[in-house]
Amino acid sequence: MRMLQSPGPVNWEVAAQVAAVVAGEGDRSPEAGERPQLEDLARAALTHVVGETGITLAAGAPVKVLSRGDWARLHLDALRPVLETLAGALERALDEPGAGDDDLDDTSGPEAPTEPPTTGPFGLPLGPDAFAGIMGLMAPMLLGMQAGSMIGHLARHALGRYDLPLPTLDTPSLCFVAPNLAAFEEEWSLPRDELRFTVAIHEAVRVAERSVPWVQGHLARLAGEFVSAYEIDADAFTARFGEIDPSDPEAMQAMAGDPDALLGAMETPRLRAAGDRLLDTALVLEGYADTVSARITDRLVPGAGRIEEAVRRHRIERGEAERFIEGLLGLRLRREHYERGRAFCLGVVERAGPEGLNRLWEAEAHLPTPAEIDAPGLWLARIELPAGSA
Repeated sequence: MRMLQSPGPVNWEVAAQVAAVVAGEGDRSPEAGERPQLEDLARAALTHVVGETGITLAAGAPVKVLSRGDWARLHLDALRPVLETLAGALERALDEPGAGDDDLDDTSGPEAPTEPPTTGPFGLPLGPDAFAGIMGLMAPMLLGMQAGSMIGHLARHALGRYDLPLPTLDTPSLCFVAPNLAAFEEEWSLPRDELRFTVAIHEAVRVAERSVPWVQGHLARLAGEFVSAYEIDADAFTARFGEIDPSDPEAMQAMAGDPDALLGAMETPRLRAAGDRLLDTALVLEGYADTVSARITDRLVPGAGRIEEAVRRHRIERGEAERFIEGLLGLRLRREHYERGRAFCLGVVERAGPEGLNRLWEAEAHLPTPAEIDAPGLWLARIELPAGSA
C-alpha cells in the first residue's frame, strides 16, 4: 500500500528505483582520466559543428560524463512533462462516465450471473466506480514502473544524450555514458580516440539542433499530442486486473513489463496521425545530424566509415528498450526511417549546398511536409531558395 501512494499521476519514487535497478548491472562511475579527455573532445566537436551549422547557441553547451545511473536520473527529470501528459490522458479516460461499467454491471442475458462478486482486487467493491477506483490506485505506480523500465533499459544502451530524439525540455547538454562507450569500443574493436570523437560529433550536432529555440518545444508538443491520443480499452483492462494478485511481486512485475497492458492503446486514426507527425520530425532531425556528422568525420576521422556504420547499427538495436519507447512515446524509428531522413538532407545539399540545408532552422514552418521529405526540390521551392544556387 505504501507503493500505491503517490502525490501525482506518476509515482516517481518507484520510477527512480526501477530505473536504478535496470540500469545498474555493470554500471560504473567514470574513471578519473576519462572526464578531461572526453570534455576536450566535446569542446573540439562543438567548435566544428558550430562552423558547419551556424548554430552559435550550441557553443556553450555543458558537457557531462556520466554513469548509467546518472543518465537514468537525468532523463527521469527531462521526460517528466511528457510522461505526466500521458498520465493525464489515462486519468481522463478513467474518469469518463461508464469506463469499465459494461463488464461490471451487465447482468442481462441468459448467462448473466445471479450473484455477481461484490469485491475485486485490493478489496475494492465492484460496481460502477470499481474500475476507476482500482486504476486510481494502480496507474501511478505502474506508470512509474514502466517509465523506470524504459529509462533504465535506455541507460544500458545509450552512448550519449541524444541517441534517440527524446522529447526533453531541459537545457541541451553534450553527454557521454562512460561504461557504455567502453563496452561498445571493445565489442567492435574500434580505435578509442576515433570512436569517442565520432560520438562527440554526433552529440554536438544534436545539441546544436536542440539549441534552436523552437525545436525542443516542437518535439515535446508532438509527443504530447501522441500520448494524449491513446484510447483505453476499459473492458479489457478490467478483465486483466481481475487476474492480478497484488501480493504477488512477479505478477505486478509482469504487468509493468508490458507497455500495452497498462495503456490498452487502440490503433485509432488520431493516434496514427499523431505518431506519423512525430516520426516525420524525428527522422528529419536524425537525417540532418547524420549528414552533418558524416561530413565532419569523413574529413577528420581516418576510420570514419566503419565507425559511422557501427554507431548506426548500435542505434537501431535497442533490445528491450524499444518496446517501451514505441509503446509509451511512439518513437518507432527503424533503419528505413533514418535512411529516409538522410536521403532528404543529401538531396537538399546536392541541390542547394549545406547552407540550403541549414535553412531548416530559420523557422518551425521550414520543417518539410511528408511529401517534401520524399521530394527535396519541393521543399526548396517552398522556402524560396532556388535549386542550384549554392
